[in-house]
Order: sequence, then structure tokens, then C-alpha cells
Amino acid sequence: MRSLKNKIAMQIKLTDILVFKTNIKHKKQLNEIRRHIDTQPQIVKWNVDFHDIDKILRIESLDLRPATIESLMQKAGYYCEELKD
Repeated sequence: MRSLKNKIAMQIKLTDILVFKTNIKHKKQLNEIRRHIDTQPQIVKWNVDFHDIDKILRIESLDLRPATIESLMQKAGYYCEELKD
């Protein structure tokens, strides 16, 4: 029984949720952003909250540093700053 639990635990990948303030204004910008985000295989899921005044970018990732996302977004031409807890 113990070895089964260990196998299951090893198969579960824990994700980090990273939250950023951005200057993304329009949904049509998401295709451009997607091209940059898709270069990071550690990103599991992402979305932008257009209803929030800070246009929040939320990223679920496997072991990805916030600075990587900030740099990636800046290269794409967008402001991006991590919001810490």
C-alpha cells in the first residue's frame, strides 16, 4: 500500500499560481501574448481578468520564476509586475 501512495505522489505535479498586474487592454491582444507564453512549457494554464482595473494575468506553472514571466511580457511589449501576497 505504501509503494502505491508513493507512486501516486510522484505522479502529482504541484503548480504555483503567479499573479501579475499588466497593461493588457483588449482581448484581441491575447493572440500576441499567447505566442510568447506558449514558449514556456512549464505554464499549465493562464488567463487575464479584464474586469479587474489592473488587468490581472494569472499563471499556473510548474517551477517558473516570476521574473521569467515579467521578462517575457516585456519582450512582447507589455508592462507586467508580480503582485506578491
